[in-house]
Amino acid sequence: MKPDEKYIEAAIAGVRRVVADRLRGTSLGAVADDLVNVAASGKMLRVRLMFRIGFAQGVSMETLTMVAAAVEMLHAASLLHDDVIDGAVLRRAVPSFWVSKGASGAILLGDLLVCQAYKLVNESESGRLMTMLIKLTNEVCDAEVEQELLLKGKPADWPTCVSIARRKTGALFAFAAYAAGGGDSKLSQALLDAGYAAGTAYQLADDILDAYGDEDFAGKTLGSDAVSSKITAASAWRADGVDPLANIGDLLLDSGKKLVAWPDVADAWGEYLEKDLSPVIDSFLVNFNVRMA
Repeated sequence: MKPDEKYIEAAIAGVRRVVADRLRGTSLGAVADDLVNVAASGKMLRVRLMFRIGFAQGVSMETLTMVAAAVEMLHAASLLHDDVIDGAVLRRAVPSFWVSKGASGAILLGDLLVCQAYKLVNESESGRLMTMLIKLTNEVCDAEVEQELLLKGKPADWPTCVSIARRKTGALFAFAAYAAGGGDSKLSQALLDAGYAAGTAYQLADDILDAYGDEDFAGKTLGSDAVSSKITAASAWRADGVDPLANIGDLLLDSGKKLVAWPDVADAWGEYLEKDLSPVIDSFLVNFNVRMA
């Protein structure tokens, strides 16, 4: 039996409650309810991945909820920091957190969310997932500093762009997928690879959105990548004569192929792509498709 949409939405509400509870246990407890919209909102794509796959694999609701809350806090922390770095003034159709609370406030809240996320994962299943979480969050940070400190203003090329996307965004999708595999090591490794592919596709599409999208639709500041001369899919596809849409499609297709040995999980993955990830990616690429037509 597949989880219906009511199950998914109830599971997401549970994740938000865990995030609020964690914030209540900090010095920010008095404003924890207000901060949930910063720390656990938006599309919740990584969380949706965890519940669709974890349900198919029989992972306990407690584990899924706690680890999904950690994943969402890590994602929120990265957005808080990114908005400061990029000078982005809009996030989820409202002023970015740093605009109203200051850059230092956004950075410090992001740091707190990272610490709380690590605590949650360490408390889940006796810390079984901590080694993988450390490895993959290190990849996220490594990609971010490479893009910011080494590659700015340098000639764009597609392999470098894909490498940055895989580590910067693919790694957290990969962790979410890996965690949903439960104790099956072979399946978890396959899910890790599938998560990398899906997350890379998402980041490449987001790069295109930043260059070709509509700010009112996106609900966030766009165009900052070009202003800061970052190497992204938007700058690399022309330089290398690559079809970014074909590459994104191939990554999504490849992600599902990695799970064919586990039919129930592969079916759940296909549902995740169909209902959650692909519609978002398609919406990111609308303007690009129009301009290229």
